[in-house]
Amino acid sequence: MLTEREVLSTLNMLRNEHLDVRTVTLGISLFDCASHSFDVFAYRVRSKIARYAEKLVATCEEVGDRYGIPVVNKRISVSPIGVVGASFSRDEMVRACQVLDEAAKKAGVDFLGGFGALVEKGMTPGERNLIDALPEALATTDRICSSINVASSRAGINMDAVALMGQRILDTAEATRERDGIGCAKLVVFANIPQDVPFMAGAYLGVGEPDVVINVGVSGPGVVRKAIDRAMQNGSAPTLGAVAEVIKRTAYKVTRVGEIIGEDVARRLGVPFGVADLSLAPTPAVGDSVGEIFQSVGLSSIGAPGSTAVLAMLNDAVKKGGAFASSHVGGLSGAFIPVSEDSSIEAATRSGALSLEKLEAMTSVCSVGLDMIAIPGDTPAATISGIIADEMAIGMINSKTTAVRVIPVPGKGVGEKAAFGGLLGEADIIPVPGGDASAFIRLGGRIPAPIHSLKN
Repeated sequence: MLTEREVLSTLNMLRNEHLDVRTVTLGISLFDCASHSFDVFAYRVRSKIARYAEKLVATCEEVGDRYGIPVVNKRISVSPIGVVGASFSRDEMVRACQVLDEAAKKAGVDFLGGFGALVEKGMTPGERNLIDALPEALATTDRICSSINVASSRAGINMDAVALMGQRILDTAEATRERDGIGCAKLVVFANIPQDVPFMAGAYLGVGEPDVVINVGVSGPGVVRKAIDRAMQNGSAPTLGAVAEVIKRTAYKVTRVGEIIGEDVARRLGVPFGVADLSLAPTPAVGDSVGEIFQSVGLSSIGAPGSTAVLAMLNDAVKKGGAFASSHVGGLSGAFIPVSEDSSIEAATRSGALSLEKLEAMTSVCSVGLDMIAIPGDTPAATISGIIADEMAIGMINSKTTAVRVIPVPGKGVGEKAAFGGLLGEADIIPVPGGDASAFIRLGGRIPAPIHSLKN
């Protein structure tokens, strides 16, 4: 139970510290929409999404008004279309993406995730067609996000899929050249992707999930930073152990808020509540930054020596607080470090304090990976594939989720700026490591799973 003092503290979070429910995501299974006839599939998809999502936005606003806590984003996640549309051609996959986009717009949601595939051990013809469709599909839609899982700790790394995704990321950037390659901001490559992520671009509804479910994503990096600042000023956090306790307690309160909102939305819609995902997901707004937390604990900026240790402490404390606050913590639940979406992280990359190599090192302890990083448009596909392979290896070996969302900006080079707008923010283009990975990538095949995958 929250004490009176903690209730007042939570109210202060709302007024001054950017506390909100970052997303309520309605998961909808589309497995019962599958058909060899594209027209039948399209009809079933439109009907089912309309039936369950019709009142989603209005309900989120009603609940937000009731509690005085804004629900910033309303989203939908669906079953992986690589499975649902297993019989579709490349062109039909493009059309399927457009059908989903139309349904998302009709429902009034910000994004719809699930136009993706799970190919960590191999690739079906339908999944290959979906991946080949990505450039056109993401260029001709506005609200669709795609996640491709190419590795897991149980299966290893599908290097054929890694090689293919390096090229498709370049193709997607070129297809959205006039908008600085924004299509790649809606495309993420994963290892060990969870089935219940409410955050984009990775959200999809997994095979073991209910037919319809509400998952909620609560953020609050500004809340955590202010809590640390107060504790440092009043002397209640004289050591890093005490700082971790402050983060844990703050995460507990934030998670409780999110679960209350999510359960109320689910009850009103008549669907089950799934998980609360407490991920410190920043926005470009000043005061809503994960990067600023690093300064609050004594670093000159994120990227300085000690940054990986701080991120490890932050990620662990967030998970501990969230796990105590909810019986249904899921998704990713930790700290994100998306470069363009965080003003402090973006400033650190612009000043040179934070490089791609340091970002990769930090992903060994964060909840996602290399996220929203603008790179030169002339970066070779093999280099992008090599970056993906390195990140997948971190996830595979450490049995954790990792991901890559890089944006090769067409026609631009190091030091120039890419602007994506809104929540996606903007970023200076940073250099990629030198060297040639093309012969390695051409070998293909599958990197075997580590020995600790044999858990049975």
